[in-house]
Amino acid sequence: MPNTKSNITDNNWWRGAVMYQIYPRSYKDTSGNGVGDLRGITEKLDYIASLGVDGIWISPFFKSPMKDFGYDVANYRMIDPLFGTLGDFQELLDEAHKRNLKIVIDMVLSHTSNHHEWFRQSQQNRTNFRADWYVWEDPKPDGSPPNNWMSVFGGPAWTFDAFRGQYYLHNFLKEQPDLNYHNPAVVEAMLEECRFWLDIGVDGFRLDAINFCTHDAELRDNPPREDGGSATQLEFPDTYSMQSHIYSKSRPENLDFMRKIRALTDEYDAKFIVAEIGDDDEVKRSQEYTAGPDLLHTAYSFAFMINQGAMPDATLFHEKILEQMGTDGKCWPSWAFSNHDVIRAASRWSGTEYDHKPELSQMLISLVSSLRGTAFLYQGEELGLPEAEIPYLRIQDPWGKYLYPKWQGRDGCRTPMPWVNEGEHAGFSDVEETWLPVPETHLPLAVAEQEKDPASTLNYTREFIAWRKQHSAMKEGSMTFILDVSHHILAFTRKDEHEEILCLFNTSEKLRKIPNKHIEHEELRNISFHHGDVKVTEKGIEMAPYACAYLTK
Repeated sequence: MPNTKSNITDNNWWRGAVMYQIYPRSYKDTSGNGVGDLRGITEKLDYIASLGVDGIWISPFFKSPMKDFGYDVANYRMIDPLFGTLGDFQELLDEAHKRNLKIVIDMVLSHTSNHHEWFRQSQQNRTNFRADWYVWEDPKPDGSPPNNWMSVFGGPAWTFDAFRGQYYLHNFLKEQPDLNYHNPAVVEAMLEECRFWLDIGVDGFRLDAINFCTHDAELRDNPPREDGGSATQLEFPDTYSMQSHIYSKSRPENLDFMRKIRALTDEYDAKFIVAEIGDDDEVKRSQEYTAGPDLLHTAYSFAFMINQGAMPDATLFHEKILEQMGTDGKCWPSWAFSNHDVIRAASRWSGTEYDHKPELSQMLISLVSSLRGTAFLYQGEELGLPEAEIPYLRIQDPWGKYLYPKWQGRDGCRTPMPWVNEGEHAGFSDVEETWLPVPETHLPLAVAEQEKDPASTLNYTREFIAWRKQHSAMKEGSMTFILDVSHHILAFTRKDEHEEILCLFNTSEKLRKIPNKHIEHEELRNISFHHGDVKVTEKGIEMAPYACAYLTK
């Protein structure tokens, strides 16, 4: 059913929107190669629209050798044959717009593939036209790398190239050389790659690892890490997290490039830019990248995507949310609990490694969509999918291969979408073997199964988003925390000129009671919407484990 009640009406359509992330390799295979494709997304647009979301963010589908599964781009203007053709994308864009769904694509601007023609030219010698389009540097006298920078995926961030007789920088895989944004020609070239897609008609960009674009021109060593922040989601020591990355990324001059991207998109109507920020202090950095009308529209961090074990308590939510909104509250943040790079929240916060708790999954759908900002749901979150266990011989993620058996990598959140509870691949594909297996734990949670159950996470997602759209305060209203209720109860109000809504979330697996003395808005007593057992009594409010409630006058 087309999404006819979207709030997509003007240049600010993204404020308060709910976006749906699709990892195309794993959504729907229509070509019979075991990999999802653009036509598969088009085929499922009615399903996506039925969720009530406002738009779709699609992970990369550009020409790529797939060393990092599309995040190593060999040509920004070509669709990789795995995913289809430019015509397939145009059809997807047109059909999505007919359903009032926006399309945001993933632009990987900090680096390219080493198969990109630019890099192949650059590595030939030190005098060609693109000689300094990448970050090249001579070895130290003893032949070692230019400095101590480390790669996110392990080992030094430098690889020696025999063609040039120099090292080149790569913050990720050695097959992902970093572009040199100190070269104005690179800046202009990347802006033109973005313009190509804006001219085609995309509604915006998700900017991958955008704070990695600019490096310290002096190539100074990163100092050792002294604070307790988290550089990655890993729970065990790794060389990357041992450094404070003040010189290898998040350089102040990178904001000049952000302003150029914003100026470019402002030439077009109703475009949207969301930044992915991975930083030692990602919340602060996200706020910095959205701190003015000439910077990015919004940014999301990994603040709520690297926490392991129990749900973060109310205090942590309060601190991180306020920090990212900025001291003046003018920054517009984005929020996500899961994506293609992290362990699914359904498992990560349930304490069950490869299992899930439906009541938790449903509460998380409501919570991420109730925070002031733009919400992102990752494919399968609407089903409550848990993390998948991947057999060693089926691991595809290069990060997982490097870290196994300490961690299986990111494949556990990237398995194919289960559409039906039958067949070998749950309706994702009809080939003998898909690029990743569909875990048996996902089969009972397939779309077709949940369609039949009124109490399923899928139907809850539809119900909640439909309710949310009827309340303007939930989209752009102010957000005010009610403190000292309980470490386990997250409480805040959303308010605009039309209404005020008290939002309550029990983040624990135990029944919690909220005495009236802790609720500053006693006039808000009517339950407008709730999940789980919630009782309003003369003494206060009782909430079942993982329950949530929205109270009005």
